Amino acid sequence: MKKKFNILAVIGIRSGSKGLKNKNILKLGNKHLVGWIIQAAKKSALINRVVVSTENPRFAKIAKKYGAEIPFLRPRYLAQDKSKEIDFIKHLIKNLQKEENYFPDIVVRLLATCPFQKTFDIDNAIRLVTSGKYDSSVIISKAKEHPMKAIKIKSNNKKNFLVSYFGSRGIDVGSRYNRQSFEEAYFRANVIVFRTSVLKKNSLTSNKPGFIIVQSKLDIDTKEDLEYAKFIVSKKRC
Repeated sequence: MKKKFNILAVIGIRSGSKGLKNKNILKLGNKHLVGWIIQAAKKSALINRVVVSTENPRFAKIAKKYGAEIPFLRPRYLAQDKSKEIDFIKHLIKNLQKEENYFPDIVVRLLATCPFQKTFDIDNAIRLVTSGKYDSSVIISKAKEHPMKAIKIKSNNKKNFLVSYFGSRGIDVGSRYNRQSFEEAYFRANVIVFRTSVLKKNSLTSNKPGFIIVQSKLDIDTKEDLEYAKFIVSKKRC
């Protein structure tokens, strides 16, 4: 008989975002932004509890509208610009155990700013962990611009100049090779699945996580990102 796991989806939506004010509850199509990822989690065949962590009562009310639980509000000291994500997740799990005697085997960290995450991909990432092969897994997508081509601005004697991000021999280091010369690079598409025991290492991932590759990702952080997401919704491409 297959073991039944307690699988908890956690979605953090603190208020006070600087780049795009209240971005987690802005409207995208006929739903608030957070509603998209809540509904994707609720459709999962494996997730059996969806909890939203927020310090804002208004945000909590909106999240409940889409079927998420808000067992308690997050302390404001864990909802600051420099607050670490792992700290509010630890706080959430500790309090669920204390108040409800509930302790998840596996946690699925999801982001409200990634509205087009597919339930199918989330479940496949979970299966990598429930299979016993991995203690954690992530969803990733191929980098559109290779990090080896990145450059940064440096200052020396009040003079600004460019250097390769991965070297110090000048900007030519980043331009003498084409993208195909480098190994393929990927970025997280903002789904992390992990056994709760991984938190003891003060991390959301184990040393060698499994992975699921998706074609592309959209993480809404700016007004331009939101407008593009609205365009996708208007064309029914999501």
